[in-house]
Amino acid sequence: MTTTTATPHWFKSSYSDNGGACIEIRSDLAASHGLVPVRDSKYPTGPALTVPTHAFAAFVAGVKGGTV
Repeated sequence: MTTTTATPHWFKSSYSDNGGACIEIRSDLAASHGLVPVRDSKYPTGPALTVPTHAFAAFVAGVKGGTV
C-alpha cells in the first residue's frame, strides 16, 4: 500500500439532509486500491469500514433503486 502525508478528504453527499444520519466516504483509494472507506458522520474520529469498490457501487445502486 502506498503511504502519503496528505490529509484524507472525507465527504458526504450533497443530498444528505436527514438530521445527521449520514455516512461519509473517501474516494481517494477507489482507483488505486479498489477500496472505499466509510464512516459515520456523527463520529469522525471513530472507526471506518473499508469496503471493496464493487460492494460500495452495489450499495449506491440499491439506495438509488429504493431496495436498500
